[in-house]
Order: sequence, then structure tokens, then C-alpha cells
Amino acid sequence: MIQINLNLFATLAKYRPENAESYEIVEGKTVEVLITDLKVPREQVKLIFINGKRENGSYQLKSGDRVGIFPPVGGG
Repeated sequence: MIQINLNLFATLAKYRPENAESYEIVEGKTVEVLITDLKVPREQVKLIFINGKRENGSYQLKSGDRVGIFPPVGGG
């Protein structure tokens, strides 16, 4: 098991687990599987950032990764 720092923003915040600052997962899990495990509807995920860099769902998570998941954002 490894630990990641997990942040879900805006409308996705309701899916954030209590222990998100040190969330334990199996090493090598992809972001896509993480999103599924958290029961976040995939169509609600627009952007994925790992350690401040934009990534896609196939990224394999590593110990200490900072994960940010964002919904589509509107504004004007």
C-alpha cells in the first residue's frame, strides 16, 4: 500500500474521503480506477493533475503523488 494526497474540487468535493490527505491505495493503481473506486461519475471529471502537471486517467499512481481532480467549470 502507498499513500497519496487526494483533492477533489468544486462539485466533486462530496466524493472526497475523510483521509484524503494520506489516502491509501494499492501501488500502481491508475487514476481511472481511483475515480471508479471513489464512485465519481466519469463524465463529471474534466481535468486531472498529478503533482501540478496535467495527466490522463491511465497515469499509474506512485507514493506521495498529489492528485487533483476537477469537474468541468463554467463561468463568464
